Amino acid sequence: METWIALLRGINVGGKHIVPMKELRILLEANGFANVKTYIQSGNVVFQSPERPKDEIGQLIEDRFGFKPSVFILSTAGLKKAAANNPYKTDQGKTVHFFFLEEEPTSVNYEFLDALKTDSEEYKLIEKVFYLHAPEGIGRSKLVEKIGKAFPPVTMTARNLNTINKLLEMIS
Repeated sequence: METWIALLRGINVGGKHIVPMKELRILLEANGFANVKTYIQSGNVVFQSPERPKDEIGQLIEDRFGFKPSVFILSTAGLKKAAANNPYKTDQGKTVHFFFLEEEPTSVNYEFLDALKTDSEEYKLIEKVFYLHAPEGIGRSKLVEKIGKAFPPVTMTARNLNTINKLLEMIS
């Protein structure tokens, strides 16, 4: 059995696409996934499975909750590599964000990104992870608001460094 991390995109946000984590754990365990653990309501799941799930988790959610979220599956090594590649070393876990991309973009509009970022924001794309350091937060960030337009049509989901660190604890 290998340990995997599922990052669900766009669930439990703004009262839409509600997936109670307890129900999700039960659903996954009833369908062959082992040692299922969740972290906060934004859809972070650590579980064991003999192989990397393909579309099963999204399909199970659609069958049970009526919508199909994007599900990003990371291996233990993949999560550790993303954390090790983080270019922004800080203990302020809410200021560093990891945007996991479904695939490596074939092109990136860096001029667009640079035009949107504030003087305090920094970013770096490493393989399939876009790292953003936003010391003033992301709530009003124009860069975060329009980031997807810099490398369409790639689907992505974001987690802050605090969440990444918690997931790393959960897999060790």
